[in-house]
Amino acid sequence: MSERSSRRGFAARPADPERWIKAADADDKCSGDTSPFSARLTIDVTPELRGRIKITAFQRGMTVADMLRDLLIREFPPSEGDPS
Repeated sequence: MSERSSRRGFAARPADPERWIKAADADDKCSGDTSPFSARLTIDVTPELRGRIKITAFQRGMTVADMLRDLLIREFPPSEGDPS
């Protein structure tokens, strides 16, 4: 009973710490205008609207996050003089 399980858990340390620390530098993890250090936005919607959003994203073959990012970028384009 004193033996530890060899199973990796939720908070298991990565096998290669250097790769894990430098993961934020990897360009293949992010695409388009999103950065690896994006801000989180929380909004309250009705369960019905949430369902419609999820169905639409699925029908378009996208994630909800990607679809809403595209919508926000389209609705709120950068102004002249804004940092990129």
